[in-house]
Amino acid sequence: MVAPGFLQNPEVRRWLEGVEPAWTMLEFDSYNALHEEPSAGNHAIRLEPNLTEADLSGSAVTRNALLLLRRAADDGGLKLTATGNLSRAVVAEMFEIMEWPGLDKEGAYQFHKVINEPDFLPLHFVRVLLQGTKLVRVNRDKLVSTRLGKRMLVPERYGALQALLFHVALWHLKLGYFDRNPVQSWPQNNVGIVLWSLSASATDWLHPDKLTRLCTVPVIGVLEASWDLGSFAMESRILRPLTWFGLLESRWEGEAGLGEPRLYRKTPLFDQFVKFKAQIERPETRH
Repeated sequence: MVAPGFLQNPEVRRWLEGVEPAWTMLEFDSYNALHEEPSAGNHAIRLEPNLTEADLSGSAVTRNALLLLRRAADDGGLKLTATGNLSRAVVAEMFEIMEWPGLDKEGAYQFHKVINEPDFLPLHFVRVLLQGTKLVRVNRDKLVSTRLGKRMLVPERYGALQALLFHVALWHLKLGYFDRNPVQSWPQNNVGIVLWSLSASATDWLHPDKLTRLCTVPVIGVLEASWDLGSFAMESRILRPLTWFGLLESRWEGEAGLGEPRLYRKTPLFDQFVKFKAQIERPETRH
């Protein structure tokens, strides 16, 4: 078992609420390898780039990244504001045509008379991610597609686009930027462990708090929080982004509404896209 002493800590045991984390099944070498990002030298985790457009039909990120890339490649690019955000005219256009899991377009206008880019999370996320992957760049007051971005616009490269966007989003983009949770970079700093644990655990509908305890390695800020900051961070930085990439699906536990809990489970794309080579301890070696 990985870190048995850690699991005997009273604060950890209290936080786990009787749940045994999935990652405790891993052999120590595999546990360490899953802390590293996907690469040619790391065989513990791999992102499958050879997926078809049909395979990726559930990925809102890839679908809308292609939409933005095409627009950035046409007509000299997309107009930017002085602060570097997309102009209100571009935002208004994208707001009408973008589709996104859980997006309530009617409700958005209850909080904003005019919607700027940071107010429209799907567009803001995709734009920030495309710049992080260097598929778009700023050219004076326009956002334009780079040469690499234009090469991604053919169906044969959609799988590679999904892999690139996912890799940068989960291992390099600071997803905490979008939620302002005070728990720094957790659990994204252990995202390989979290993904492997989700692959083993999220086979049926589960609450975020249960998935958090099954799949994450808790830290002091999570253990000592006066309320469940850990589940909040897990949902905003891992579970929701995975629904955007089509790897998880979610539903309301009861009637849809603010404050009502959601449930999450894997989609078939999860196991098609994220591949693992990790060793699990034999039952007779576990204590």
